[in-house]
Amino acid sequence: MRDLMQIFNQLLLRLNGDVKQALKALRQLQKMGYIPEEWDLDKFEEELKNKKIIAMTDTGPSLTRKGERGLRRDSFEYIFERLKSSRSGTHQTNIGGGDSAEVLPERRHYSYGDDLNHLDLKESLLNSVMRSGSLGMNLHEDDLEVYDTSRNTSCATVILIDISHSMILYGEDRFTPAKQVALALAHLIRTQYRGDTIRFVLFHNSAEEIPLAKLASAQVGPYHTNTAEGLRLGRKILRHQNKDMKQIVMITDGKPSAITLPGGRVYKNAYGLDPMVLGETLREVGNCRRQGIQINTFMLARDPELIAFVQRVSAMTRGKAYFTTPHTIGRYVLQDFQRRRTKTVN
Repeated sequence: MRDLMQIFNQLLLRLNGDVKQALKALRQLQKMGYIPEEWDLDKFEEELKNKKIIAMTDTGPSLTRKGERGLRRDSFEYIFERLKSSRSGTHQTNIGGGDSAEVLPERRHYSYGDDLNHLDLKESLLNSVMRSGSLGMNLHEDDLEVYDTSRNTSCATVILIDISHSMILYGEDRFTPAKQVALALAHLIRTQYRGDTIRFVLFHNSAEEIPLAKLASAQVGPYHTNTAEGLRLGRKILRHQNKDMKQIVMITDGKPSAITLPGGRVYKNAYGLDPMVLGETLREVGNCRRQGIQINTFMLARDPELIAFVQRVSAMTRGKAYFTTPHTIGRYVLQDFQRRRTKTVN
């Protein structure tokens, strides 16, 4: 059941949430020898109904809310298995001290108001001995050392998903992994960061917000990539979110090729990074920076020109860039501009 569910969920992503076509594809894969003959697909389909993963409607079988949650969870486990947070509902920042749920290994001298539960008694006593030359209990305030802590905060997230034609260009499907990453992030935030908010925006010639329930059925169109418009809509959504941290997570192949001109007309140039398109996109990145919005990018390509663009975007907003390919989405290089170091995640 679990193996078939993983295959079924992968097919759902590739077939834009079409349950009927996914079940049909399962049978075709079995005829071709990719699924063992002894695996009973009729029984599997009945299990999906009995477990309320799919339901019959007037137009045929469709995914239930339980099925949608399972699809998100499966995407999360596939991509982020080694990146799961051990804490729930907290984000780490680079600011130490204050109310916290995460104790860091670094120590510092005690300051009035610090939580004495974080006192390093061993080091404090050693400081007392070194100062007084006595083994007696002669602690002074200056002897006390406490473990530093990370500050916990809430975060509002907007996920931007590129649905331009370049995401499936040259026979390479970048879009299915993009949806998988988005679903995985949705599961991560909704289950481990319950105090957060998460919204979804598709960007192409323009941009529009979609509900989570429609994410799996999103499709690529014959569109260009209006990254600036996606960022603009994301920034507008975040403006009304009352959270300590605000971030945009952009899933793309990294190549902006369109902008919206004053008056609403869309200017397009599919060849290279057009200076006017690039300039307007970076201006919108600057607007995000001024509003305190961090941009973190999942980039499903390794073209040097595109990588340079994403690095520039991330550096401007002190965000992060996650470089991967459709074939190695579970392994990527996390470039952490905020901490000024590069970490490879295997």
